[in-house]
Amino acid sequence: MAIPVKLEVFEGPLDLLLHLIDKNKVDIYDIPIVVITEQYLDYIRRMEISDMNVMSEFLVMAATLIDIKCRMLLPRETDEEGEEEDPRQELVQKLLEYKMYKYMSFELRDRQVDAARNMYREKNLPPEVAQYKHPLNYEELIGEMTLSRLHEIFKSIVRRQEERKDPIRSQYGNIEKEEIDMDRKILYVEAYAREHKRFGFRGLLEGQGSKMEVIVTFLVILELMKTGKITICQENIFDDIMITSLL
Repeated sequence: MAIPVKLEVFEGPLDLLLHLIDKNKVDIYDIPIVVITEQYLDYIRRMEISDMNVMSEFLVMAATLIDIKCRMLLPRETDEEGEEEDPRQELVQKLLEYKMYKYMSFELRDRQVDAARNMYREKNLPPEVAQYKHPLNYEELIGEMTLSRLHEIFKSIVRRQEERKDPIRSQYGNIEKEEIDMDRKILYVEAYAREHKRFGFRGLLEGQGSKMEVIVTFLVILELMKTGKITICQENIFDDIMITSLL
């Protein structure tokens, strides 16, 4: 009759290695790789894990331990400074990092447990205490303040606010964005050009209702000139620009 053996559950191969190191009471910086590898492989043989992804992680670490064990039997390699390289160095570094994160997780878990134990007492003041208001002595609060004194303070505040206003900008109205439909303006200028054939630029702009429409009309003239739908000429400086339609 087989004797049932209950194996401890480890979160991963590094967790198992740390357990073996603590169990054997060895220095993590000087791991007896032969002993640890044998114990690790013995644990792998007794594992019953149906998840191949988890099992593959333990097998990869087993192969790493065997590789380190073989390299320990060979002459040591040297680095650029001529010092011998320890095949266990990379594994030790991973174990130290894992150990640090593991202890940090324990600390966070303990803090979460402690936080769950905090209890706060609800506010339960008696109604007469909650409704109590400290009496005010209005004479002491006002002191030497009189209505005339309050009026003087009010006028000084109003005067100070008036002085802070810009006398020019304060007369401006609200600046509102004027929406101009560029496509409709192009159709308007093209129709105007077909009707008049030859006309002055100043006369076209006089028919616009706002500064924004003047700017958009000027841009439309430049676009029509670029596409070859109109030509412009100016005989003398400051003369009106004459536009000829080719539509």
